[in-house]
Amino acid sequence: MNTPWFDTPVLETERLVLRAPAPADADAFMAFYQTDRARFVGGPMTPRQAWNFFGTEIGHWVMRGFGMFTVTRRGSDAPLGIVGHWYPHGWPEKEVGWVLFDATSEGQGIAREAARACLDHAWTVLGWDTIVSYIDRGNNASVRLAERLGAALDTGATIPNPEKDVLVYRHPRPEVLK
Repeated sequence: MNTPWFDTPVLETERLVLRAPAPADADAFMAFYQTDRARFVGGPMTPRQAWNFFGTEIGHWVMRGFGMFTVTRRGSDAPLGIVGHWYPHGWPEKEVGWVLFDATSEGQGIAREAARACLDHAWTVLGWDTIVSYIDRGNNASVRLAERLGAALDTGATIPNPEKDVLVYRHPRPEVLK
C-alpha cells in the first residue's frame, strides 16, 4: 500500500510482503515502542515519542528515498514489525535493521527472511557498496540473526553514537556468500 507522498517498492518473499509504512501501522508501532522489548532500539518511549519516531520512519523515505518497510504475512496487512534500510543524518554508514513488534513472531525466520530481501534490494537496486547492522551490546537475538545472515563483527568500524555500546556487524557482498 503506497501513500501518495512517496513511492516505495513492495518486496515480496515466499511468506512475507514488505510494504511502505502506513498510518494504520502507527498503533502497533507505538505499542511496541512503549514496552521494554524496545530497549535495544531506543525504547521504551512515551506515546508521544513513539508517535514522533513513527513519523521519522515515514520521513526517512521522503528524505532518503529508502527506509524501513512494514513487514506483513502474505494475505494479511497486520504489521509484524519493520525491517529495512536506515541512514539517518550523521550516521557513518548505511544500515539494514530489523524489529519485530511481538515476541510471538520471533523464532519463525520472519526477521531473517525480511532482512535477506532488504539486503538483496540494497545490493542490487539501491547499489550500496557496503552494509552494516548496528546492534546494541546485549541484544543477543539480533547478533545471532546478523551472523545467520553472514555478517561478521567489525571492531574497527565507526559507531553512530560513541556514548552507546554498539556492535557493528558488516554484511558480506552477495558473491561472497555463494
